[in-house]
Amino acid sequence: MEQPVTTWRRKLAVVAVLVLVVFTVATVRLFVLPDLSPLPARADAIIELAGPGNRDATTMELVRAGRAPVVAQSTVPSEAGTNRCLPATAGVEVLCFNPDPGTTVGEARFIGEVAAQRHWQSVIIVTTPDHALRAQLRVSRCFPGTVSVATSPLPWWDWFRQIPYQWAASVKALIFQTSC
Repeated sequence: MEQPVTTWRRKLAVVAVLVLVVFTVATVRLFVLPDLSPLPARADAIIELAGPGNRDATTMELVRAGRAPVVAQSTVPSEAGTNRCLPATAGVEVLCFNPDPGTTVGEARFIGEVAAQRHWQSVIIVTTPDHALRAQLRVSRCFPGTVSVATSPLPWWDWFRQIPYQWAASVKALIFQTSC
C-alpha cells in the first residue's frame, strides 16, 4: 500500500517544482529583466513616473543626452506646488504633475491628455524594471504614439515588496482594468 502514496507524493513534488520554476522564470522575464525595445534617439517627451529607485538620475541622463525637448515628472501630493521637481536644464521644458489618481493609471491619463494637446507622437517613460512592462501597457492604452521605456535600478531591498505587488497589479491591469 505504500507504493501508490509514494508515487503520488513524487508526482506532487515534481508538479510543485515545475510550478516554482515556471513562476521564477516568468518573474525574471516580466519584472527583473523585461524585454524592452531600444530607446529612440529622440522623442517628444521624457516622463518620469513616481516610485522607488533613483529615477531622477536616469531621467537627467536622458535629458543631458538631448533625447527630448520636454521632461515631465510625476510628483506625490505632498510635493504639489513646491519647487521639488527636476532641475531646470537649458533648452528643455520641465513640467511637474500630480496624477489623479496617484497611480500609474493617473500618470497614463496625464500623458495621454498632454500628448493630445501638444501633438506628441512619442514618449520615453522612466521607471524601474519591475514596473516597466505594466507602465508601458498602461501608457499605451491612453497614448496612441510610441511608448519607449528607460529603467533605473531598483534597490535590492525593494524587490521583496515590488515582486508580489507587480504580480497583483499586472493581473489587475490585464484582466480588470483594460481601458485608459
